[in-house]
Amino acid sequence: MYSISTVLITGCSSGFGLETAQLFLDEGWHVVATMRTPREDLLPPSERLRLLALDVTDADSIRCCVEEAGPIDALVNNAGVGLLAPFEDVSLSSVREVFETNTFGTMAMTQAVLPQFRQKRSGVVVNVTSSVTLKSLPLLSVYTSSKAAVNAFTESLALELAPFNVRAKLVLPGRAPSTSFGDNAWPRMAGSAHEAYADFTQAVFAAMRDTATPVTYANDVAEAVWRAVTDPAAPIRIPAGADAVALTQG
Repeated sequence: MYSISTVLITGCSSGFGLETAQLFLDEGWHVVATMRTPREDLLPPSERLRLLALDVTDADSIRCCVEEAGPIDALVNNAGVGLLAPFEDVSLSSVREVFETNTFGTMAMTQAVLPQFRQKRSGVVVNVTSSVTLKSLPLLSVYTSSKAAVNAFTESLALELAPFNVRAKLVLPGRAPSTSFGDNAWPRMAGSAHEAYADFTQAVFAAMRDTATPVTYANDVAEAVWRAVTDPAAPIRIPAGADAVALTQG
């Protein structure tokens, strides 16, 4: 068993992050669960649980969170935002917002914890991206590119960290209609209603809500993160969910 005791997880207010925090607690770990606005009612009280405020797009917030968290042994970069819209109708401000959280936020959090990992010559960084980087889907050009950048970043970073016995891994979830991804993406979609794409967009939305085909559940992602953190022999890319696994085997 890989000896790690404390994990810091970003984006724990719902979905993948919340389920991952619960799994690590169930396994006896110390968990630092972060979210923009901490809520005491999301996870059962535990002496091994700490809830910290964190905005991954804010340098001061990152600094305060990492200082307050103290020594950790694993970082799970899960915080993310979505955007589903025809690219022609997406504002560049929305593009920047997605990249600030999904890409630059992940990089900033990673950079903030690397000194302690390097100095103690141990640690794991797990970046949660998406299976849309394996098979492109329409209306997700901005979201996919933000996650694909994290894939490339992580794979290069892993080579840099290997001499210090620090690992970097990727978890690639599939489509998860049971999570709040769509609801969270809506504010960045509301202004995208170009009539030329209306029929196409509605057809894509309907397909994404379909649960008759294989999908990903939050516990699938939590289990993949657990493997990435605790199994030194795990591959650098770990698909999470039946649909994501199928894409890697096709």
